[in-house]
Amino acid sequence: MVRFGYHVSIAGGISKSFDYASEIGCTSMQIFLSSPRTWALERSSPEEKRRFLDKTTTCDIKPIFVHMPYLPNMASPKEEVYEKSIKIMSDIIEECATLSIPYVVAHLGSELGTGKENGIKRVVSAINKIKKKNNGVSILLENQAGQKNSVGSYLDDLKEIFDNVNTDEKGFCIDTCHLFAAGYDITKKEVIEEIRDKIGFDNIKVIHLNDAIYELGSKRDRHECIGKGSIGVEGFKKFFSFKGVNKMNFILETPREDKTEELEELSLVKKLIS
Repeated sequence: MVRFGYHVSIAGGISKSFDYASEIGCTSMQIFLSSPRTWALERSSPEEKRRFLDKTTTCDIKPIFVHMPYLPNMASPKEEVYEKSIKIMSDIIEECATLSIPYVVAHLGSELGTGKENGIKRVVSAINKIKKKNNGVSILLENQAGQKNSVGSYLDDLKEIFDNVNTDEKGFCIDTCHLFAAGYDITKKEVIEEIRDKIGFDNIKVIHLNDAIYELGSKRDRHECIGKGSIGVEGFKKFFSFKGVNKMNFILETPREDKTEELEELSLVKKLIS
């Protein structure tokens, strides 16, 4: 069964995310655990955690993905930022374990001009520190859009990080807008085969399904609603036609404006997947 949904709000408590996701017909969802613009994890109360865990058993919304906040940078050469990044990621993974959330999506960050290989080494070292022991929560490496000094925009770099991380609790989150921005034309069979051969479909635990405002290879991370950007309806139709693609989990992070637009967009996605 194909699972799909949105990144949804946790306003009013993390358990409320289930209510909103259910209203718009999601069968999966992604959330932040607290504000994405802070270095400190705001942990939920024991009562709120119980409500959340109850809904994991009563709502058919799974798997659940947590996205890391915006501030961490595992590739940073700055020790203070690097150590704070490891701390917040460790806290979030620990919290996910208590909530039975299996996946944490992580941007890999920027090497700030110190070189790609140095950035990759920093990311690998950070994840190895964070995942010293297994606890049922996998870190998913998200591809970036090819911005200057970014780490993890290209398949070879993602594979290098993946192969050198010393845990089985790992995988990939592949973002269609980021792929397109980095120069991967996802409407081409050879590109899909390259993704399959280099990082493996089985290792992709979720696809962030986003259209792109800018053209192929723009190196600009600007999402658009499905069918309204440079990939377009026909582009996504081709993307879903490739063997194996339409069996993934999909999370949308598009700039929709209201519930009506979300319902229409999910309806379009269902048609394109089928």
